[in-house]
Amino acid sequence: MRRLAASGAAGAAGAAAAPAADSTDCAQGRSPRPRRLIDLCALWDTGVSSPAAGWKRASGIARRRLNEAETLSSVQEAQLERLEAARPGRLGSGERGPVLRMARQPPPPSVHAAILLCLLSLSGAIEIPMDPSIQNELSQPPTITKQSVKDHIVDPRDNILIECEAKGNPAPSFHWTRNSRFFNIAKDPRVSMRRKSGTLVIDFRSGGRPEEYEGEYQCFARNKFGTALSNRIRLQVSKSPLWPKENLDPVVVQEGAPLTLQCNPPPGLPSPVIFWMSSSMEPITQDKRVSQGHNGDLYFSNVMLQDMQTDYSCNARFHFTHTIQQKNAFTLKVLTNNPYNDSSLRNHPDMYSARGVAERTPSFMYPQGTASSQMVLRGMDLLLECIASGVPTPDIAWYKKGGDLPSDKAKFENFNKALRITNVSEEDSGEYFCLASNKMGSIRHTISVRVKAAPYWLDEPKNLILAPGEDGRLVCRANGNPKPTVQWMVNGEPLQSAPPNPNREVAGDTIIFRDTQISSRAVYQCNTSNEHGYLLANAFVSVLDVPPRMLSPRNQLIRVILYNRTRLDCPFFGSPIPTLRWFKNGQGSNLDGGNYHVYENGSLEIKMIRKEDQGIYTCVATNILGKAENQVRLEVKDPTRIYRMPEDQVAKRGTTVQLECRVKHDPSLKLTVSWLKDDEPLYIGNRMKKEDDSLTIFGVAERDQGSYTCVASTELDQDLAKAYLTVLADQATPTNRLAALPKGRPDRPRDLELTDLAERSVRLTWIPGDDNNSPITDYVVQFEEDQFQPGVWHDHSKFPGSVNSAILQLSPYVNYQFRVIAINEVGSSHPSLPSERYRTSGAPPESNPADVKGEGTRKNNMEITWTPMNATSAFGPNLRYIVKWRRRETRETWNNATVWGSRYVVGQTPVYVPYEIRVQAENDFGKGPEPDTVIGYSGEDYPRAAPTDVKIRVLNSTAISLQWNRVYPDTVQGQLREYRAYYWRESSLLKNLWVSQKRQQASFPGDRPRGVVSRLFPYSNYKLEMVVVNGRGDGPRSETKEFTTPEGVPSAPRRFRVRQPNLETINLEWDHPEHPNGILIGYTLKYVAFNGTKLGKQIVENFSPNQTKFTMQRADPVSRYRFTLSARTQVGSGEAVTEESPAPPNEATPTAAYTNNQADIATQGWFIGLMCAIALLVLILLIVCFIKRSRGGKYPVREKKDVPLGPEDPKEEDGSFDYSDEDNKPLQGSQTSLDGTIKQQESDDSLVDYGEGGEGQFNEDGSFIGQYTVKKDKEETEGNESSEATSPVNAIYSLA
Repeated sequence: MRRLAASGAAGAAGAAAAPAADSTDCAQGRSPRPRRLIDLCALWDTGVSSPAAGWKRASGIARRRLNEAETLSSVQEAQLERLEAARPGRLGSGERGPVLRMARQPPPPSVHAAILLCLLSLSGAIEIPMDPSIQNELSQPPTITKQSVKDHIVDPRDNILIECEAKGNPAPSFHWTRNSRFFNIAKDPRVSMRRKSGTLVIDFRSGGRPEEYEGEYQCFARNKFGTALSNRIRLQVSKSPLWPKENLDPVVVQEGAPLTLQCNPPPGLPSPVIFWMSSSMEPITQDKRVSQGHNGDLYFSNVMLQDMQTDYSCNARFHFTHTIQQKNAFTLKVLTNNPYNDSSLRNHPDMYSARGVAERTPSFMYPQGTASSQMVLRGMDLLLECIASGVPTPDIAWYKKGGDLPSDKAKFENFNKALRITNVSEEDSGEYFCLASNKMGSIRHTISVRVKAAPYWLDEPKNLILAPGEDGRLVCRANGNPKPTVQWMVNGEPLQSAPPNPNREVAGDTIIFRDTQISSRAVYQCNTSNEHGYLLANAFVSVLDVPPRMLSPRNQLIRVILYNRTRLDCPFFGSPIPTLRWFKNGQGSNLDGGNYHVYENGSLEIKMIRKEDQGIYTCVATNILGKAENQVRLEVKDPTRIYRMPEDQVAKRGTTVQLECRVKHDPSLKLTVSWLKDDEPLYIGNRMKKEDDSLTIFGVAERDQGSYTCVASTELDQDLAKAYLTVLADQATPTNRLAALPKGRPDRPRDLELTDLAERSVRLTWIPGDDNNSPITDYVVQFEEDQFQPGVWHDHSKFPGSVNSAILQLSPYVNYQFRVIAINEVGSSHPSLPSERYRTSGAPPESNPADVKGEGTRKNNMEITWTPMNATSAFGPNLRYIVKWRRRETRETWNNATVWGSRYVVGQTPVYVPYEIRVQAENDFGKGPEPDTVIGYSGEDYPRAAPTDVKIRVLNSTAISLQWNRVYPDTVQGQLREYRAYYWRESSLLKNLWVSQKRQQASFPGDRPRGVVSRLFPYSNYKLEMVVVNGRGDGPRSETKEFTTPEGVPSAPRRFRVRQPNLETINLEWDHPEHPNGILIGYTLKYVAFNGTKLGKQIVENFSPNQTKFTMQRADPVSRYRFTLSARTQVGSGEAVTEESPAPPNEATPTAAYTNNQADIATQGWFIGLMCAIALLVLILLIVCFIKRSRGGKYPVREKKDVPLGPEDPKEEDGSFDYSDEDNKPLQGSQTSLDGTIKQQESDDSLVDYGEGGEGQFNEDGSFIGQYTVKKDKEETEGNESSEATSPVNAIYSLA
């Protein structure tokens, strides 16, 4: 609305201000410099529009309309109140023209009410610049700048200081009230007031008691323009009373029982800090078992014998006096079943059982019972505490019913016994519970938390500075729980008792000022309060008459780049707000329109800088009190351009690469050229050389691959060019307790309530349902409206599971009804019951349709389309769209049409011409904001030219580089989408090889002169054509180019098969590669034996190009083999194919089962039994063979012996004696081992025993020579038989 007044003032001065050629929104209208003094958008954002320089002319119309409005009906008055409460900045620039015409030419009576609504929405405020010279010159009502806190506690040993500072022009005077009565400072010699200040000083050096001055104080700052008030300051003197003397008996307690030692500190102001120590001033060690509660008591979850080793004293530290008072110490006497305090038991895993302490389930020491409630104020800290007893010591865990704990605000204290939530808000209300558990069981306590709120600001009243005859408003909006009441005062007196003011009207929390005059200056106070506190705010209304003045330095120099957009700033100040005009080189015509646009904050925008725009620009600010001017010198510089850009390159490792970057720039500007690699600053090492027009890389390595960007910059602009370097490598020769409970979907939320009802928002609060053992993760709020789609529910917003109250943003002209759905990991709850309905009033649209496009569907038309607005953005009935279009960069008038759908076709257009397009929404309440201008194009036709001078460079066997001359822009006849190469494989250089001649394409988006075609077949003849492509299709084809790709490596051999006809041989077969990519020179076969994870030595075989079979003799019948086969050309080996020999039939898988059998066969039962049977059989065979060899012949010995055999000889019946070769017969008393060796038994027998007590003798061959005498009796024989019987060999021998 400030533009309306500026235009009016310009008209009064006789200057014709041309309408803006381009629409601007607030974001465009703001000045880019930090010193924004008259900023329309900043004022609109606060809900107050700026006043006009020529407001007096419009204010007369407003006064006439106000008189006519006295006869409005009650319905019109209600509409007026709603519009006055709405933000005035919603009117777009498209509405200014009609409003201005109505202001100049009185409309008929039928539209008086509509004009009145528009005029009353113009409320203004002037922003005072921070320039000290201006601040000191302007008269200003008082403003409180510093004051003591509301609850002011002072140290009784010091003098009392109650602060009150204020500013104003003239400087304000001060006085005080105490307990709502005038406080006469002059009558009390101890009280004084600081010079040029309202701060009270109460001095007690000459005596007196500070307690006599306790009470409620309030400061008043006054000058001739009004009176400002401080808060009501409650003065209290700090107190630190002594601890009452008391004798404490020893506390007797059974070991393992709970115990509470109460502190009961004396009440101090402020409350003291409590801590526990022993009487010898040693701190009490606290842990999960022993800890101090928030009330100061010391809690023992269970008492142990070691707790008797010290006493316990509660200490209170007072803040102001810095003193510590100590209570008499408690002494513990612990009764125990185990009187020995063995320190080693403290770390015992079951300490309690070791000491004979019975284990107990948890129970709560604080708070008592299973449920409690707590109230906390918004913005304060919420402290929840649970202290439990039990054996063993219980663990404490915290949960919130129906949601998670707020992780960003919640923290655990006192060994998890306390939960603190900082900066509490309404979303933190609900039910919390603590779970105390040990191995004996668990118990929980539920705490219902209610969040109330002292008043807090929604819209705090701000100082209002107006020009004579302007309108304005003071808004005082606060919220709280319960809802606070609002009381207005003026200059410290209730508004009801103040003198009447016809220019002032009170409407609840808003005071509206109309046609303000100098006499309207005053300071207003807004006091909002409820049972939990109050807020007091001062806001003055000042009316100023100030001639224009410039605020920026004079004769600034601005340098800009050719063809860029720029703004020249001209900050100014005046009251009434001046009209601003710009002139160039002293010429008389005002600069506004065409290539120029003037913003209300004083900035001149030049949309496209040209050489002729260079010169001196003068801005002139004018109001009814005078004018001021300033000059800005504009210099136009040539742009910085890279005219030779770096090119994409492919380089081999170890070579040298040079990237060119040649720049053209304005010689008066300093040029800096830098390089980036992969969009990061490039480090120039010793392998790189950076020059003014190039970058050289020596010994290219693989790490050098990437994108390189040349950045050419001056202090005003920069240009970028990017290329990609590809480096080719050298080609090588080939459990929670709650989690156990069943989970389910949450129950539906309940008790939906709508509060904080506002014009465009409402607060929705609900009570969460049971989460059924799965925490609620999200809430979905849905709405239904009964006008456009009754009965259909739409998603409105989504909130975290920890939230149960939210502010919902609403749209006008909708009758809302809400419901809530809870979601957890199992699923969604049933929707809650709907809330009560809340209807919002209608309004003009606040937005325009999105996704506006202008595209041609034929070569001679342009179709304008957009996304239609939905029901919640219509804001009123009969939604329609005003479509405007005109040729770009022409001064022709706008064409327009009103459309009810979502498209409009403009016919008979030239081929591919840019158009400016605007689509504005309108309903029965009015038009939407001025729409943005979108650039669209009429239809395209096929391109008329083809790329020329196409050059092909072969990079490798599968890629080529293309370069061509770009077509002229006027031949494209549309938007150039890409250059496209069509290529096909004409033939292969190998004879008799069939190839597919299917056409393929490679696209190169944008207007570029080069590209790379890859994935070609080696050793082939190709043909290629180039075209240019726009939105309509392909243009004519270029001259056909032919090229040949060099030889490459072949593809993998086809159908590689491995067969194993028997355990001795393996047969391999394969077919030639599908794509030889050159002349085959042979095949390479690599194979290796493997057994599980063990690998053998790799063997390499080379075959001729015609051989496709190979038979391998297995050297190892157990292991398997892995074969790798590849084909070769002159370039190298190609892709390899790998196969493995078949697995044995009894193996489940080719590798794993075989490995497992090999590894586990030694532990198989059948294998062990088989080996044992074989060993036993071999042993028996060996023994039998040995016995057969050991049996000698029988011959008579009687004739060779002189002494006959005794009658006891057991062999006398046949007159013979068995004799065998002693070399082959094992000695008696020995046994043959399994391996055939002879081992001596652990026996006392020896060969000597076979003689007559003399020494035994051996002959040359080692055989024993015995003398057979008559004395060799049966006993000896029986002894020998007994000795033989102990040998298993002799036993078998006797059987034989």
